[in-house]
Amino acid sequence: METTGWTDRIRSFAEEREWQQFHTPKNLVMALSVEASELVEIFQWLTAEESATIMSTERGQAVRDEVADVMTYLLRFADVLDIDLDAAMAAKIEASAQRYTVEHSKGSAAKR
Repeated sequence: METTGWTDRIRSFAEEREWQQFHTPKNLVMALSVEASELVEIFQWLTAEESATIMSTERGQAVRDEVADVMTYLLRFADVLDIDLDAAMAAKIEASAQRYTVEHSKGSAAKR
């Protein structure tokens, strides 16, 4: 996934409104947590079946909106801290592949 275009667009959006002063790592990670909690709230009391089909219900748009909010704050947070998300994700997936080999992890939710 290429994040650079979205990061640039979100940065410009913030700069045009002079919001950089508010976009400290602390404030951004707190906002990210709030938005993630709003996403969790949508699913809080759903059954497994209801959660699996939520996108075909009237709540589907709320899920899309909250996912977009989470992604926006994550991209802005990474931008402010100069984290290359593409490189970070590639490194994390490789580390996870080494930690959770197919031979030892297939079909298992156990942590290693």
